[in-house]
Amino acid sequence: MGTIWVILIATAALIAGVALGFFIARRYMMSYLKKNPPINEQMLRTLMMQMGQKPSQKKINQMMRAMNNQSEK
Repeated sequence: MGTIWVILIATAALIAGVALGFFIARRYMMSYLKKNPPINEQMLRTLMMQMGQKPSQKKINQMMRAMNNQSEK
């Protein structure tokens, strides 16, 4: 009977550790991405110029707004 309890406790601890680790990692990544966005206006402008497009401020603002709306979902 003692072996069953050890296995149950170890399994419960493993599941709890995985769940807790997932939520801690998720919270850390969300705060990291909020503080350090993956792309900014200057990067977007450079990317558009490399693709052969002439970046206007209106296009830049529109694309940034679309990316921000996508990241909020």
